Amino acid sequence: MSRLFLAPMEGLADYVLRDVLTATGAYDGCVSEFVRVTGSLLPERVYERDTPEILHGGHTPSGTPMVIQLLGSDPEWLAVNAAQAARLSPHGVDLNFGCPAKVVNRHGGGAMLLADPELLNRIVASVRAAVPASIAVTAKMRLGVSDTALAIDCATALAEGGAASLVVHARTRDHGYRPPAHWEWIARIDAAVDVPVTANGEVWTVADWERCRAVSGCADVMIGRGAVSDPFLALRIRGLMDSTPCAEEWPSVLRHIAGYLKKLQANDECAHEHGRIKLWLSYLKRTWPQAAELHAAIRRLHDSFEIQALIDSALESMPGTQSEHRLR
Repeated sequence: MSRLFLAPMEGLADYVLRDVLTATGAYDGCVSEFVRVTGSLLPERVYERDTPEILHGGHTPSGTPMVIQLLGSDPEWLAVNAAQAARLSPHGVDLNFGCPAKVVNRHGGGAMLLADPELLNRIVASVRAAVPASIAVTAKMRLGVSDTALAIDCATALAEGGAASLVVHARTRDHGYRPPAHWEWIARIDAAVDVPVTANGEVWTVADWERCRAVSGCADVMIGRGAVSDPFLALRIRGLMDSTPCAEEWPSVLRHIAGYLKKLQANDECAHEHGRIKLWLSYLKRTWPQAAELHAAIRRLHDSFEIQALIDSALESMPGTQSEHRLR
């Protein structure tokens, strides 16, 4: 059976949403939002705040293994911080070479590093040397900055530097998140390196997952925004739910929106709860029309407890659902 991983999604899938999405038990692992490394050693409290799974052996509350992802461009400082992260994240340390965000790229991080395969190699080699051999060092990359000319060179540099495996998002930085994903390039990279490759990008449905595997040639797939738009996607891929979403699932989805909101309200580190709920709904409405209706109903609300009251009122009028036990 192929493996399924939940992708890191900066600004979207914080640890609370990771908790909700991995509660299906259908993922083999997940990766944190990136922890930014500059010119200092980050204290443990930074990881406790952003990746509180470290307080539970590196697992989400449902037991899914979590890997800490680091983002930076300085080999020495990344190595020092990776050694710290490895002590806290027993399942591995991942390096971000794929973030397309302008604020990150402006400082030479994320996908901008794909313009310099030699630097990629030095970063991974430095981190690999600083991290105990028992801890995997992995990397996530895109196909390039503005084109794919260096895609193979970058993947080879990462593998030769010591990356135990690669996740390849099948778009360049300039592509952003615009479809299509170029899965055929993942197949080329997979053929060029001697480490396992996981395919990533534009997997929204079971059919997308099947096509991604067929075109990329990769057994393992990492899903991101598709999992946010359909929290049951991993279960559908596993064959544990119908492959096509249906209206009858909406009450269950709404229960988990309510649960997510309450978890946000209970956590002092999570701010702007109303904005996070609206953001999730903006993805859910791709799958369920009811999400668009709820999004419109709360669009002008800024008090999360008003939103909670509206959701609770809607739930009171709804029957149970066959999927309720899947996420809790």
